[in-house]
Amino acid sequence: MAKICFVIMGYGKKSDPALGKTFDLDKTYLNIIKPAVIAAGYECVRGDEVQDSGLIDRSMYGLLIYADLVIADITTFNPNAIYELGIRHAAKPFSTIVMKEKDGNIPFDINHNRTFTYSHMGEDISATEASRCQQDLTSLILNVERSREVDSPLFQHIQSVQPYILPEEEYAQLIRELAEKEKLIFALVEQAKRSMTENDFGEAVKYWKKASEKIENDSYFVQQLALCTYKSKQPSEKIALQDALTIISTLEPDGRTTNDPETLGITGAIYKRLWLLDNNEMVYLDRAIKYYDKGFAINSDYYTGENYATCLDLRGQFIDDHDEKTYCRMQAKKTREKILEIIEDLKEDEDFLIRSDLKWIYATLANCHLALENQEKYAENEKNFFRCSPATWEIETYNSSKHHILNLK
Repeated sequence: MAKICFVIMGYGKKSDPALGKTFDLDKTYLNIIKPAVIAAGYECVRGDEVQDSGLIDRSMYGLLIYADLVIADITTFNPNAIYELGIRHAAKPFSTIVMKEKDGNIPFDINHNRTFTYSHMGEDISATEASRCQQDLTSLILNVERSREVDSPLFQHIQSVQPYILPEEEYAQLIRELAEKEKLIFALVEQAKRSMTENDFGEAVKYWKKASEKIENDSYFVQQLALCTYKSKQPSEKIALQDALTIISTLEPDGRTTNDPETLGITGAIYKRLWLLDNNEMVYLDRAIKYYDKGFAINSDYYTGENYATCLDLRGQFIDDHDEKTYCRMQAKKTREKILEIIEDLKEDEDFLIRSDLKWIYATLANCHLALENQEKYAENEKNFFRCSPATWEIETYNSSKHHILNLK
């Protein structure tokens, strides 16, 4: 599931009585916090997005306890934000960041905590300061994630106290309730992802459709809607694929300016599955190769490259021309060798082992080594893939690719 950052702070224009200054805190959220959080790989949710009123409620309590990260902006010392920060510090020993505007004192009880500070002009934040803070806050978030250093005063002073853990089923119920209200994009997306994890793609389609209707022209929502539509196989596998093709076509994968690898990859996946249903329609496989090839050429994405190589192998099996067969086989081999180089470069990143796509990297490595007949490395990476606890549909996707490779031998 996505990593969640819950943001607690005042909203709109709030005055600091001690300084006699007014700050537009929405500018802090939109210009610093949200872009920094997204850049660090988290879903960003602010308190006012889950509340029906100004009162702290069940949703707030649940997110304060469950969220992977909480950022508390205590500028103007908003009482609700201070209270909510206290709940977080009582519930979780680490992964809480306190921040405030640079002027004014910090309350005594938390003044020994490291506090992220920024400069606010009142009505707005300068572009230079916003850019600096975005970069610095993103770096701090990633450091907090890696170190898991205790930042709660309660857990620092009373080391025997145990953190409260919100049961997974209770959090899931909270998300369902928020999603059913249909006003919160975050909840709709979370529920859609949970449905995908549970292999209920028909249910996931419902929530991705609602999310895409709320925010029109959001390519990610459209992509996920198309993905879940063809995986739902409803009312039949072929109709689901054709429906998914109609959905993804709204992003114009055939347009000259379409360079989104995810759009190209999903379009390629649809055509590959259409061909698997009807091997006589070689045009489907040719189109799959075309989209995967373009996606791989744009950003050298390892996963798109592996699908490109697999489709080349499949094409080589079903054509009679000797030269074409040889070309497909050699191009697939070269592509997989390039993928191994790409992933070796990725491993140089110090954050490699906490990447959200780590399972797919291992799956790709396993399939590449299997196709290249490196049995030991294939087995090692397949084990690593399963250690990442993939969802049922992810295992099915991996096994499908593996099946095609084994059939080539």
